[in-house]
Amino acid sequence: MKFKLTVTRIVYSFMILLLLVNNALAADVTVMISAGFYGVYEQLAPKFEQSTGHRLTTIRGPSIGDSPEAIPTRLAKGQRADVIILDGESAENLATRGLVRHNSISILALSQIGAAVKLNAMKPDISNTEAFRQTLLSAKSIAYSDSGSGTYIANTMFNKLGILEQVKSKTMKVRGPPSGEAVAAVVARGEAEIGFQQVSEIIHTPGITYLGPIPADLQPGFSFAGALTSNALQPEVGAALIRFLKAPDVAEVISKAGLIVVK
Repeated sequence: MKFKLTVTRIVYSFMILLLLVNNALAADVTVMISAGFYGVYEQLAPKFEQSTGHRLTTIRGPSIGDSPEAIPTRLAKGQRADVIILDGESAENLATRGLVRHNSISILALSQIGAAVKLNAMKPDISNTEAFRQTLLSAKSIAYSDSGSGTYIANTMFNKLGILEQVKSKTMKVRGPPSGEAVAAVVARGEAEIGFQQVSEIIHTPGITYLGPIPADLQPGFSFAGALTSNALQPEVGAALIRFLKAPDVAEVISKAGLIVVK
């Protein structure tokens, strides 16, 4: 009996010691992430925490733009993060500025810009470039985001279509999360006739009809990337998180979120 009690105490002590060691090894990792990949991250982050014991603190903000919540603005002001997940081009720009480790940039998924109208509204034609152009000219109001897709639409796509002056007065830029909302939410309320954003940010918004991606020859070739910041305190765990988010077994989660799996 005494022997059994001794063995039990030893096992119990070992389990307590193991728990203490695991807690000591667990890291707190700060992640800054834009909206386009957030749907995937939201599903996978808890699984990463459960499987590794590490803890993730998540800060949301646009990939670019003049918002104080924008990831480049936060980093430039000295706000700390270990990992950033945002538009791939923005990641490259941040590396050029010395805010991100260039050799850590990893493409997690590819993305397209999509279009939406209010639920039960007439569906305009966006099936080809000319039809899309006429749809934009006919629309009473056009909404786009304050992040990468909206910047492309306002600064490049309208010019490419030769309609910048015609549509300028009827466009609106929508501030995204965390203090704002998805463009599709504005469309769902009827505040804009048609709205454009990354497909992954549109398709799960209630109250809208998703029209599909804009014509292929107008797609800018967006991607989402994960990267380590230059002053990351947990680079090893951060790198493990990035690998986890692009592992082959998460391909279905990426596809269902409206993104394209990197081959």
